[in-house]
Amino acid sequence: MRILVFANTPAHVHLYRHAVDRLEDAGHDVLVLTREYACTTDLLDFFGMPYRVYGKHETDGYSTARFARELGGQFYTIGREARRFDPDVVFGRGPYAAYAGTLTRSPVVLVLDDEPGDFNHTVSRPFADCILSPAVTRRDLGADHYTFQGFKECAYLHPDVFEPDENVREFLGVDPDEPYVLVRFNALDALHDTDLEGFRPEQRRDLIERLSEHATVFVSDEGDEMDLSELPARPYDLHPAMIHDAMAEADLLVADTGTMVNEAALLGTPAFRYRGTDDHEYGEFRELERAGLAEQFDDYAAVRDRSLEILTDDGVGERWQRRRREYVSDLVNLSDLLVEVAQSRGAVDRLSSPTRGALQPKRREQPRL
Repeated sequence: MRILVFANTPAHVHLYRHAVDRLEDAGHDVLVLTREYACTTDLLDFFGMPYRVYGKHETDGYSTARFARELGGQFYTIGREARRFDPDVVFGRGPYAAYAGTLTRSPVVLVLDDEPGDFNHTVSRPFADCILSPAVTRRDLGADHYTFQGFKECAYLHPDVFEPDENVREFLGVDPDEPYVLVRFNALDALHDTDLEGFRPEQRRDLIERLSEHATVFVSDEGDEMDLSELPARPYDLHPAMIHDAMAEADLLVADTGTMVNEAALLGTPAFRYRGTDDHEYGEFRELERAGLAEQFDDYAAVRDRSLEILTDDGVGERWQRRRREYVSDLVNLSDLLVEVAQSRGAVDRLSSPTRGALQPKRREQPRL
């Protein structure tokens, strides 16, 4: 079989990397189509995934008009590469996967989450043969929409597939018992981030200064805008492939971006998200809050003060790890699911009984009156 995968962001690389490895090991031909964006191609190189680049996306703001211009230039390359590869099934999300599948007359599998990206869903849903999303997703995307117990991050952070690197503290230059915090600042350059605001510059500085009184602070600045030379913090400068190892060992993660909060929570690290001006209710965050693994804040002072409270609580690490062990034991290993869906060419009725049992149709039959 030939399997085409779209990995447009670093998170997408992690989502598919174990499935790609296993499909290649099984003798299938896999191609990843990607764009130059943040560290996406760095991760693809690190994990040895077969890829071709169809375009680029800068991290300096975004708009619907700019997105449309990008698509116009990129669709030509996507079409050329998709026709050349001639896939049996296409994985991805949004207009990229929909276009490639339509052009090559291949089944399209969309792997989505509960983001507010109505544009992406609107343009891709009519072309999808199978839509997979976490059970916490609230929107109904039609008769081919199936949900699973877990999160898209379960493809690479499920206990069956994730083993933290024990040397990460040495790589970071922190002592075995030295507390440290990861702070992640969002570039807010995605389509669904348009007009949103996270931590303001003065809040970023205040947060770093206050946290540094209790722990070593590492800053991951997605937009690469901050000058840390006069602040008590270090840039997170390990290879981006090691970010989950660093998260797993951290005492706390504070961010105004979503994916890393989900990731830290699933690793049992206290994970706090500052909403800023984002008032969308995400099913993933709500579920992780219910499990006691993540917390969200509308007010800057509240997230700052709660972070300081956590760093002075000696028992918090064990509490979070206990909650994590209890919670993740019932979650689906998404990589297993993706491999079998690929081999079935997106046909749910061809899946094995255990895998079909892990999927639930989002749309329920309405009782007849």
